[in-house]
Amino acid sequence: QVQLVESGGRLVQAGGSLSVSCEASGDTISDYTMGWFRQVPGKEREFVGTINWTGGFTRYADSVQGRFFISRDNAKSTVYLQMTQLKPEDTAVYYCAATPRGTGVTVDWYKYWGQGTQVTVSS
Repeated sequence: QVQLVESGGRLVQAGGSLSVSCEASGDTISDYTMGWFRQVPGKEREFVGTINWTGGFTRYADSVQGRFFISRDNAKSTVYLQMTQLKPEDTAVYYCAATPRGTGVTVDWYKYWGQGTQVTVSS
């Protein structure tokens, strides 16, 4: 089992950058594919990006491609989501998730979830 805790969300101006983190405990994080999702009130949780267990493969939603970057440090049991060129429409609660399977883009693909961290982008 894996416990996930996100941190680093805050208010940031449009055009700015922000990095949020996801620290894992429990099972060895290197056994898991990690994903980032986001959700705004009244909407479904949506895929942001994913990274495989080695960190050698990443995949992103079209809406964040080229602006967001995922990395991981297995020795620190931490996954990072670096967000650049932020837009007001990036405002959401950001969740990290883990799956023992390969990379996937759907909510159902992931088994473990954090509690989320709020990112607010002001215009």
